[in-house]
Amino acid sequence: MFKGFDFSKLKAISQHIDLKEVFSSLSKMNKTQLYELSKALKAGNYNYKKPEINGDFYDLSDLLTPEEREVQLKVRKFMNDEVKPIANEFWNKGEFPMHLIPKMAELNICGVPLAGHGCPNHSYVLEGIIAMEMARVDTSISTFFGVQSGLAMGSIYHCGSEEQQAKWLPRMQKMEILGAFGLTEPLVGSAVAGGLTTKARREGETWILNGEKKWIGNATFADFTIIWAQDEEDDQIKGFIVEKNNPGFHAEKMKNKMSLRTVQNALITLNNCEVSEENRLQRADSFKDTSRVLRATRAGVAWQAVGCARGAYENALAYTMERKQFGKPIASFQLIQDQLVQMLNALTSMQTLVMRLSQLQDAGKMTDAQASLAKVSCTTHTREIVDIARGIMGGNGILLEYNVARFVADAEALYSYEGTKEINSLIVGREITGISAFV
Repeated sequence: MFKGFDFSKLKAISQHIDLKEVFSSLSKMNKTQLYELSKALKAGNYNYKKPEINGDFYDLSDLLTPEEREVQLKVRKFMNDEVKPIANEFWNKGEFPMHLIPKMAELNICGVPLAGHGCPNHSYVLEGIIAMEMARVDTSISTFFGVQSGLAMGSIYHCGSEEQQAKWLPRMQKMEILGAFGLTEPLVGSAVAGGLTTKARREGETWILNGEKKWIGNATFADFTIIWAQDEEDDQIKGFIVEKNNPGFHAEKMKNKMSLRTVQNALITLNNCEVSEENRLQRADSFKDTSRVLRATRAGVAWQAVGCARGAYENALAYTMERKQFGKPIASFQLIQDQLVQMLNALTSMQTLVMRLSQLQDAGKMTDAQASLAKVSCTTHTREIVDIARGIMGGNGILLEYNVARFVADAEALYSYEGTKEINSLIVGREITGISAFV
């Protein structure tokens, strides 16, 4: 009965309590009462070895090559060492940590899946992993990087001439030049197929652009912005490399955002903005060309949603192991464990979905509908996960210092940009029914 008990401790204990009275009370208890007392005493002793907090429950990182795994861990270290300590501060101020850009450039990860021009030429899987690792710490930083490496570089890579690619891509890959992507407009959103209100008119070797763009990430400090406009002559969508010092180009910072506050979004005004024919994307002649760029980056947004959800889950899990209620960690309660598993279930489903999506993309088989389904599924699940994470943390869940409030707010932007849930659902619906329900 007393096997393993150190009786030498009884003398020290007797200085604080009446042992004779304690043993007398114990002798009067029945088996049920003794069992309940034993449980209560054990509840106060939770010096157990805590398991590693790891949101990759199915070990999907094992599918990476050793080189890709090395890049993943390099990005993770950068995010943990350089970004995590300042993420809440810059998000709260609504400012971008410009000093991080040279350090990010040293990672040599810009244009990961692109070939040539100094780009690493890795896989779309690795590009997704990078987006996830960044968003896992700060979704704003992953958005900045996605605009630079995906939308801006992707526009020139997919739609630019060889001369334009040679001029811009090597310096963009080194992050010596920063780009932005101007598609969305105040009145029509990203309704490229239905006609943009931004118009382009050719006069000799010069194009005159007039209109407005809204929500354009990085545009307040980017060296150039890819502007998509409708040609007045043939009504087709064309792309232009508009440099920040172009006459008639003005980018004004958008304020009072509740989401992705570190990202510097701009309202762009184009007032008789002159762009040379040399800076027109030579292989962008219709909406289909714009769509090629968006298709390539929509998978990246799904990966961002995975990162945002994973960050919320891992922070909430760590919190439950430290936060005590009724004398023991809240992680020991059944309701909390059920909520943790709900989050992990959704997160793991998201991870396996985007991994397969990027594998299809690497094989050249990914369709618009497949990318759209991932975007719908992942951003919807992310909202669910961040909501549970915030609830688990109670009032602390709305404080920045606990690192979940940011994910809750940022999930709302992911849910909307690169096509809303409704638009992406209609893309999938068209694919599976053969009927377009857009109009």
